[in-house]
Amino acid sequence: MLKWEKLLCSERERRSASENTRDIRSEFRKDYHRIIGSASFRLLQDKAQVYPLYRGDFVRTRLTHSLEVSSFAGSLGDTVFTRLIEAGKAGVDERVRENCCDILECAGLVHDIGNPPFGHFGEFSIRQWFKDNLQRLKFKGIPASELLTDEMKADFLNFEGNAQALRVLSRLHCLMDMETGMNLTFALLNTIVKYPVGSTEIDASCGDICKKKMGYYVSEKELFGKITEKTGATGCRYPLTFILESADDIAYKTADIEDAVEKGLLSYDIIIRELQSEKYVNKCKNSDEREALSDAVNMLMNSRGSAERLRMDSPDKAAVSRWIIKLQTKMLYAAADAFCDNYESIMNGEFRTELLSKSSVSVLCFALGDIAYRYAFRSDGIIRSELSESSVISFLLDKITSAALSFDTDEMTVFDRDMIEVLSKNFLEICRRACEGKTDAEQCYYRLLFATDCVCNMTDRFAREFFLELQGVKISQNY
Repeated sequence: MLKWEKLLCSERERRSASENTRDIRSEFRKDYHRIIGSASFRLLQDKAQVYPLYRGDFVRTRLTHSLEVSSFAGSLGDTVFTRLIEAGKAGVDERVRENCCDILECAGLVHDIGNPPFGHFGEFSIRQWFKDNLQRLKFKGIPASELLTDEMKADFLNFEGNAQALRVLSRLHCLMDMETGMNLTFALLNTIVKYPVGSTEIDASCGDICKKKMGYYVSEKELFGKITEKTGATGCRYPLTFILESADDIAYKTADIEDAVEKGLLSYDIIIRELQSEKYVNKCKNSDEREALSDAVNMLMNSRGSAERLRMDSPDKAAVSRWIIKLQTKMLYAAADAFCDNYESIMNGEFRTELLSKSSVSVLCFALGDIAYRYAFRSDGIIRSELSESSVISFLLDKITSAALSFDTDEMTVFDRDMIEVLSKNFLEICRRACEGKTDAEQCYYRLLFATDCVCNMTDRFAREFFLELQGVKISQNY
């Protein structure tokens, strides 16, 4: 059984040379301040959640989404561990509650820090590019598909922002050196790894949430082993990851609805009609799920009535915004119930699914995601944006991988040389160090990682402008 005494490991990959005896912060509060002040975190302000390059002030970005997840994760952790303390669970006390809440707030801030530009479609575009192009890439005249091991190839074919987040935090963010990244605590790093398997262990159909996607690359495999050895969470998901995942799900499922209403893709009437449809009512397996769905409709209607009584300018939008807040509270309590109800299974490393899927709001969560997908994600504007974004990602990977595979070799062209000059010097140095004394297969792998690192580090706007610039398009200052 997992023990909080070990799970809450405050060690770091690099130990500090000297400790400030006047610093009363816990190691996890120190993590929080490192994250908030980092350039890697600030980059999230110009990365899309759903709507790339949207110029309005209301719709979420990756930064505002991450702040919301941080808030939800901390609150959910507080609720869960207060209940566990009241229930007299062994090993759970106020210190554990405080440390878990700090870790969860930090994890919420960085859970999307590895995502490429253009949201989840950026991830898909990178995966698709490697599926289409891996066969033609060469290093020292040898096809990359022949050089790379199956696991190395699978890292690119199954590219994942979650795995990239661990890489950013542990390798790419140069705080004090080019080896340990932001140097965060092992407990925090373990929390953000949603899927504790490598790329060749993915099995989305097996029913085990741990194997739905990959959580780390070959490049961080040894580090991940060290993290789990230190926390004790070997062969299973870290307990706080379930809470982080629920906070993320609650944040985006409700925000996607509110943002879609703000953009005119959804309306109050459509939401009411959809939630009352037999499509969702018939999915309910018990009275709790039916009641949660019915309560959601009643809460929205009541919010509409309140907005009318207050004579608000846009009562429908106001009603949805107020309803979203109530809905989030209901979902947070449901997730807390699920964690506490399944606590023994979680601590034994035997819980295999999301908390919300085992809660009273499981059908409601499905409905919100399904409605957002059909009315927002498949809207004409989003589809057009995705087609454009795919062209940007593909073009940039074409040019950057060419330079990455040829730098410091006789095959380097003038264009490749110039491209290397404008890419991240820190990432280039990290790549060079990783390649020292390595086989051709390993060098090829780290060079391709350098290419994906460079693309993932771009914001939406920078990626679009760099794409245009490389094609000789002059960009106006007002672009």
